Amino acid sequence: MWHKTFEVSLLEDLCLTKHIILHYIQIIIWTLTVLMVLFNSSNNDMNVALTLASESVDFMQTQAVERFHRLIPNKVNVEFDNTNVTLSMHSQKRHLNWTLKFLKVCYGRDDEQLPLKSFTPELSFPQSSLELLLEGSCSSGCVMHAGGATTIDISGSFTVNTCIIHYRHQEFSHWLKLFPWELLLHRNDPHRKRRKKKCFPHLDAPVIITSSVSNVSLSVQLGDTTPFALGFLSENFDSQNVHQRASLCLDSFWWRVGQGSHIQQAPHPPGKHVWGEALILDCLSLQGSLNRPHAESSNQSLSLSVESSLKGLQVELSETCALCLSRLLSLMCESPDSEPQMLDLLSHPNTVLPNASAQSKLLFKLDCCLEDVNVFTVSNVAGAVSIRMDTVHVLSSAESSRVCLQGASLSVIKSLTENMETCCSASQTINPVIQLTTITLWYHITTHTFQCEGELLAEWTPSDHMFLYQHLTEAQACWCMLSGEKGEKSIKDVDCEDVSGKSWGLFVRLEFGCTRLRAHVSEQNYILLHTEALSVSKHPGSTHIRSPSLVFNFDGNDIVSFSELDLEMHDELTEMQLHRDTFPFLVTPHNRVWVLTCPSLAVDFPYQYNFSETFDKAINVQKWLKTLHRSQIQTNITPHLPPDLVFKCSQFSFVFLDDVFEIKLRDNYELMKDENTESAKRLQLLDKKVADLRKQHGELLPARKIEELYSSLEKKHIEIYIQRSRRLYANTPMRKSLLTWTVSDLELVALADQSLHGPDCVREQLRDIDGISPFPKEGLPLVVQWCRAVKFKLATFLVRIRDYPRYLFEIRDWQLFGRLIGTEQDGQGKALRRETVSLGAPWGDVTVHRNMPPLKFYYDFKSNISQYTIVWGPCWDPAWTLIGQCVDLLTKPTADTSPPLAWWDKSRLLLHGRWIMDIELANLHQLATEDPYNTTENLHWEWNKMNFDWTSGHFVFKGDLDVNVRTASKYDDICLLNLPNLCMTLDLQWLCHGNPHDHHAVMLCCPENIADVTSGQPHDSYRAFRSENLNLSITMDLNQHCGTEHSQPTILLYSSTLRWMQNFWATWTSVSRPICRGKLFHSLRPVRKKLGQHYKQMSYTAAFPQLQVHYWASFAQQRGIQVECDKGHVFTRGAQRLIPQAGTVMRRLISEWNVTQMVSELSQVTVHLMASTWDETADHQINAQVNKTHLLSLSSLSYQRQSNHVEEVNSKDETNASYTHKLCLVDLRASWTTTNRNIAFGLYDGYKKASVLKRNLSTEALKGLKIDTQLLTKKLKRSPSNYSPTTAPSTPVMPPVSRAEKSQNEGTSMLQKLIEETDRFVVFSEEDSGVSDQLCGIAACQTDDVFNRNWLIELVNCQMMLRGTETVGCVLVSAAKAQLLQCEHHPSWYNDTLKQKTTWTCLLDGMQYFATMEPNPSEEEDRQLWLEVKNIEEHRQRHLDSVLELMESGQAVGGMVSTTTDWNQPAQVNETQQVQRIISRCNCRMHYISYSHDINPDLATQIKPPELRNSHEKEDLLKKQAGAVDTFTLIHHDLEISTNPVQYAMILDIVNNLLLHVEPRRKEHSEKKQRVRFQLEISSNPEVQRGSILHLQEMVRQHLTQIRYLEKQIYSNIRALPDELSGEEIADVNTRLQNQLNQEKTDMQMKSEELNILIRCFKDFQLQRANKLELRKPPEDVSVVRRTEISFAQARWCLTEEDGQLGIAELELQRFMYSKLNKSDDTAEHLLELGWFTMNNLLPNAAYKVVLRPQSNCQSGRQFALRIFSKVRPPVGGISVKEHFEVNVVPLTIQLMYQFFKRMMGFFFPGRNVEEEEVADEEDKFRMVTTGITVKSRPLSEDTMGAMGPSSKSVTQGLNRTTGVRRSFRKAPEHPVDDIDKMKERAAMNNSFIYIKIPQVPLCVSYKGEKSSVDWKDLNLVLPCLEYHNNTWTWLDFAMAVKRDSRKALVAQMIKEKLRLKPAAGSDLRGKTLEGKSDNSLQQQEEDEKARLLIGLSTADKSSSKKSIFSRRK
Repeated sequence: MWHKTFEVSLLEDLCLTKHIILHYIQIIIWTLTVLMVLFNSSNNDMNVALTLASESVDFMQTQAVERFHRLIPNKVNVEFDNTNVTLSMHSQKRHLNWTLKFLKVCYGRDDEQLPLKSFTPELSFPQSSLELLLEGSCSSGCVMHAGGATTIDISGSFTVNTCIIHYRHQEFSHWLKLFPWELLLHRNDPHRKRRKKKCFPHLDAPVIITSSVSNVSLSVQLGDTTPFALGFLSENFDSQNVHQRASLCLDSFWWRVGQGSHIQQAPHPPGKHVWGEALILDCLSLQGSLNRPHAESSNQSLSLSVESSLKGLQVELSETCALCLSRLLSLMCESPDSEPQMLDLLSHPNTVLPNASAQSKLLFKLDCCLEDVNVFTVSNVAGAVSIRMDTVHVLSSAESSRVCLQGASLSVIKSLTENMETCCSASQTINPVIQLTTITLWYHITTHTFQCEGELLAEWTPSDHMFLYQHLTEAQACWCMLSGEKGEKSIKDVDCEDVSGKSWGLFVRLEFGCTRLRAHVSEQNYILLHTEALSVSKHPGSTHIRSPSLVFNFDGNDIVSFSELDLEMHDELTEMQLHRDTFPFLVTPHNRVWVLTCPSLAVDFPYQYNFSETFDKAINVQKWLKTLHRSQIQTNITPHLPPDLVFKCSQFSFVFLDDVFEIKLRDNYELMKDENTESAKRLQLLDKKVADLRKQHGELLPARKIEELYSSLEKKHIEIYIQRSRRLYANTPMRKSLLTWTVSDLELVALADQSLHGPDCVREQLRDIDGISPFPKEGLPLVVQWCRAVKFKLATFLVRIRDYPRYLFEIRDWQLFGRLIGTEQDGQGKALRRETVSLGAPWGDVTVHRNMPPLKFYYDFKSNISQYTIVWGPCWDPAWTLIGQCVDLLTKPTADTSPPLAWWDKSRLLLHGRWIMDIELANLHQLATEDPYNTTENLHWEWNKMNFDWTSGHFVFKGDLDVNVRTASKYDDICLLNLPNLCMTLDLQWLCHGNPHDHHAVMLCCPENIADVTSGQPHDSYRAFRSENLNLSITMDLNQHCGTEHSQPTILLYSSTLRWMQNFWATWTSVSRPICRGKLFHSLRPVRKKLGQHYKQMSYTAAFPQLQVHYWASFAQQRGIQVECDKGHVFTRGAQRLIPQAGTVMRRLISEWNVTQMVSELSQVTVHLMASTWDETADHQINAQVNKTHLLSLSSLSYQRQSNHVEEVNSKDETNASYTHKLCLVDLRASWTTTNRNIAFGLYDGYKKASVLKRNLSTEALKGLKIDTQLLTKKLKRSPSNYSPTTAPSTPVMPPVSRAEKSQNEGTSMLQKLIEETDRFVVFSEEDSGVSDQLCGIAACQTDDVFNRNWLIELVNCQMMLRGTETVGCVLVSAAKAQLLQCEHHPSWYNDTLKQKTTWTCLLDGMQYFATMEPNPSEEEDRQLWLEVKNIEEHRQRHLDSVLELMESGQAVGGMVSTTTDWNQPAQVNETQQVQRIISRCNCRMHYISYSHDINPDLATQIKPPELRNSHEKEDLLKKQAGAVDTFTLIHHDLEISTNPVQYAMILDIVNNLLLHVEPRRKEHSEKKQRVRFQLEISSNPEVQRGSILHLQEMVRQHLTQIRYLEKQIYSNIRALPDELSGEEIADVNTRLQNQLNQEKTDMQMKSEELNILIRCFKDFQLQRANKLELRKPPEDVSVVRRTEISFAQARWCLTEEDGQLGIAELELQRFMYSKLNKSDDTAEHLLELGWFTMNNLLPNAAYKVVLRPQSNCQSGRQFALRIFSKVRPPVGGISVKEHFEVNVVPLTIQLMYQFFKRMMGFFFPGRNVEEEEVADEEDKFRMVTTGITVKSRPLSEDTMGAMGPSSKSVTQGLNRTTGVRRSFRKAPEHPVDDIDKMKERAAMNNSFIYIKIPQVPLCVSYKGEKSSVDWKDLNLVLPCLEYHNNTWTWLDFAMAVKRDSRKALVAQMIKEKLRLKPAAGSDLRGKTLEGKSDNSLQQQEEDEKARLLIGLSTADKSSSKKSIFSRRK
């Protein structure tokens, strides 16, 4: 029970006036003191009273109101002065004092006035008034309350002037407990039982309430918390219930927290914020109205309208504020049941549904305007955060809401150094984090749409983020402090449930104007996101983001630019199902999808901008943010499946910007070139004008005036150039791009799936794609792993370098689909690098751990491409180097200190999988010029329907390949190579220390952990994976046929194409120069190794079923070669060696390739020579009408090449010698005809001219050959020579140089390297001695100065067909086995001339000669006759039962064999023809030695000078007289020959016109050379000739340039036909250009020949001068240019009849040697030497079997039985000139028959009557012999005619020179023969003999005439010496002349012998009886016989004297 004690003290007088009549009461108390003592007692009474008071029931009635008013007087006035009330508690330990200075209460009622009756239900309330006035209270200054009720309304007012309250909770808490707060709070408890209570009726009259409060202050201190205070300056409130309007005005409201806040302070300063002021409100104006419906049953809703205006709002949130509020709330909610009840209300939303439904009918309008709003959050450690809003305008209604915000900013105040902070506008905020210019928020309830419009600027830094994070963390802690964890959690759960349940119907739309979001990743680097407009819309199930322009800016550079960006995010999209159906392995039916559409996307990187630095720092910040906020991420939630991605872009561009200096440099260069041309035109125009002026004025024109004109023109040139330079970029913008990559119509789809998601699934897919790489046994921990099903398509894919006219890459219609995996292996400690992120004070720097292993990609792609084109050339390499430097700036190099990986190893490390591409048309253009803007010169690789398969280290190309040469000439678009159905495989074998595929084992190491990993050796994380070298294997297989159609691979070559290929190769192998490297360009990275230097071995394999090769010397197809073969296989392997260069300067390594192995096998090879009559001017198209002639064919070809690095073998052991090239030909069939010879010589001549021209125009042409004289004293490093000077030239061998010496001579060429790698030398030995020892060819081949055995060619069953010029038929030469050897020798001095020797040796075994028999008139020249293999092979066992064997006469000479025209089939199948074996099986050896002047200058530096030979030394064989010349030697040992007359004539034709052909113009060339030599010798300064050479070189180059220009013009006219010209005009123009082109070519050839002579002579003279040598040869000396030698040991020649079977004679020859010397003046010397000969008569019934033989039997030694020497001059008028002809014969024994003589003459001179006489008498003979002029013949005498034999022809017929060859086997003329042709033919048949000498020869003659009347036996005769001068004869005429003169000289001797022998014969007949006659009679008889002889000679019978000794007798 409460005990109450009241103590009242009347300190002053008490005055109580009471009217008797209770109409007025007035109480005045001046002093009142009340003391109340409260004790602890029960307050039930009070509770009951309150309870009863609160539980009134029913409405109040009028009677009750009247009773109440009767109790109260009409007027009441109570006044208290100085009132003091004291409450005491606990025995007066606590006191509560209330002091009141003045209190006045006034009440008045006017009953006379009408009462207020506007109540429902009805109630009458009298008109009254009430006033309350307080002054001087302890808690307020002055408070007045007044109110009253009238008839119309009720009004009230409340006024407070000053109110100051100081609340101390420790003092007031005990007094507050006295109040029944629990009962008051639970008065309206719905759960309590309610009783009826009386309510006040509803009032319909106006109620007006007005309040005015000013200067109010409240300070509160709650326990130990920081005190706080609040107050305001003034407040006005007006309210009216009729219109339900209210207004509130509040000025200067403040709330302070912190120490000293309860102390009265000065008013708040304007524009400033004082720290500690939690809430500042300068001015608040609030107006509201509520409209109710007139009737309750009306459907109208309540209408609420609120208008508010607020200025100067400042809010400060701090921990102090939170503590104060938390303490205040804790005091207000001390009841333990209050919190659960509130939570129950929140957790049961059903309880508020009725209210919600009621409120849903409420129509409201809210219009709120806030100005100068500042919100501050204060942290204890992180300064403060300021939010500024200049203007906030809120307009809201029941259906929509709009918030307009102008001028908002968020800034961070890092330190609070002052007590106050200036509040400035948002635009003037210093370093704002977020700044909004204007933003508008919309909300529409009907469509559940939320819209936001505005502009946004943000400046983000890690430090600011940390400040904001700290403030948010503290704010969250404060919120937790205010609401508690449990309540927060429950409220969040409820909110989440509400949002999740209602989010499906929400439409959100955000629209931003200009948005700039800048993120500073470091102090210097930042990333800026800039958008002109940004729209974000959220619909149920989808979200759209749109922006017309979005730019990512890095460090002030616009890097990524989006145009018309549209991003759609859908929960499900129908069209994605079509994409998912493409991949059958996907299991997820549908997934979320993001669709990004962008018409234009541009990525631009400025020149030398380090993008990687900024990007890497951004990744550091991103990693730090993930670490910072990781605690807030719930890790236990299963991650959702990532959304699918669809990216559509109409135009994508990726650009590297170029250096502005480079751009301007080239533009200025082009400007200078153009200005140079224009200035030349202006100068030419001025020259013309000056010339006109001179014509007009003559000499009167002053020179000064002309000089002024030209000087002014020069100034004008300069001015024009400057003006053009300034206007260079006025009309045309400057080129900017270095590399441009554009993609059009791109659509990219990336699909996620459950089967591809998650680490385990990714590892499974990874092992499936990359099965070749070993998977780690311990597993593969991954940091990043994702797998997507990728699909994309695009229209064009273009990559261009600078403004080059050709694209680097051009891809059209590209479609791709497959799997793509990206993984990043976990570094696991040692591969984690540390990066720091600077956060500033107070946090400092934070460390971020970055994973070092790279991101690897695994793919399984299949793609289809319509067109794929790649263009590349060395001319693009400088630009590509700059691009590589730009690419290096995109990616930051790894922190691992290991040497960086090359790009090929890096690709092996990062890329894995398989890629298949089907390409309709693939092109590769290899540029062939140094001009990157050239579009005409390139090598074009064209693939049709190519299938490309790329796996790790394996590339497969399948399709039809065409290689075309593109050049601006008539050779353009020539298909160089056509390979159908090609399968090309590139196999890459990487040579590593470990497994080249084990990329999982590569683990990087950060620099801090290197010491823990390495031990002593340099650190290399890639050591096991890094490739040391690469072996490349290329396989080209053409045997795969895709269909029934089979195309033959073809190769088409032109000589110009080959020259073009040489230039192409020179361009591609040129050394690239360093670009932008060195200290000046801040590029000191080591030089990257080229891929070409990384190869160790390279192998090439080609297999083809057929192949056809065409080679043409010119476009007109005048001469060419065609090669055809069937199945073939080619394999080659080469090895590369890198040789460092000597010296201290670092230079590139020299790459040296050596072919270690080469194997080639071809079958059924056929080679044709092709020719046509078309010339270069005929047509510019390929001529289809071509004549083909067979050159060679073979059944199989095998080629093998070995490396030069072999072991040395014995130089004499030829069988073990190793050759570089080995070639084996089986069944070779070769044809050599005049046509073939002309074509072959023409091809060789063209090649030689081209090579000479190239050499003479090179820069090396004038470099002199330096001779090292020190080499004479150096010791030879090789083994000593194995030959003696007597058998070989004594030319000193060039010594090899060691490696050390080689490094000192940087000019050492390949020739010197080959010298070091060869074996011992080879010396040929001859078994037979004699004539063969004297052959120059053998001597030249026996030298041991060989440095390279180059070729070994073996021929099995080979044969050659020879066809002459003048005869019909052919000769077949066959060999069962043949070997052709080629050796290269050291350069040496020959007759003071430096030459290099090359020798060819041919060994033939089982050689046979066959010839056709009687000619076939219908035989065609092109018809080929071949022997069967059985007739060529070695001796085989004969089957006698074979009829064919018997018919073919075995292997003997003269046998007949059958031939075939198709050598692939036997003779029985084809049309056959019999040929005769004219030479049986024999062995043959041929040697060919060639000497060349072409010496490499670098090689010549190692050559010793020539040694001066002593006079007593014997000159060796090679250096006698003619020196070292080209020599051909043919050696036969034993020959069995059988020929008929036709075959003999055929052989002579072949030998003379086919084999011994000499090139024309030899004499003219030699004369020119001698003239130049003489000029150099007599010149005082020969170096002056260098200028002439340079001038001549320039002229030739100008001719070449003009030729190329004309070819390009012709090409342009043909390619692009202009519309304004007709076809005839174009033809005329091309004809004129073609004629000019031909003239230029002719002039160039002449100048080139002159240049060649001059350079060669100049080099020779330079060599001789350097060694102080003199020209030993006089200028008029004639040198030998060619030597031909034919020799055989023994030959047996059988002369047969025309049938080839019946023998005429047999000639046996021994030690035969024939030599021919061709000299430089076109003269020739023939020498025939014969050691022994015998001629046998094979005619039946011959009296003498031995016709001719030497009288001496000696057949050995140096003796010769026959020697014929002939010196031939150049032909004159087509007639061969024999300057000297001499025949020397040993004494002979002749046993001749007339029949034999006749047969022999018919054999050698068929068709000629041997009995005709040439000269009638001695006088005519003398004239003819001495003068060579034939006079008209007179009829011969009868005696002469009788001696010559009967004849019916005249003497003139004997001079017919056309009968030397039988007409029956002469070729028919191809064209009609005119007089000129007859003259040429006759001239060809004649010879001009200047001098003929035949010394006397003793003869022993036996003769048997046709009848026995003339028979002589053993007549000893002497053939006198015969000499002839100046005769023009045929060979038959010469024979007849010798016969005639010999006969006349021998007749006397024969008669003398005859007469001298007759007496002896008569005495023998008479017997010995006459022996006793006297000597006188005998002497007389002898004298008589002599007289008779003399007389008989003059007066004998004519009939007997005219008979010839060889004539027939009738």
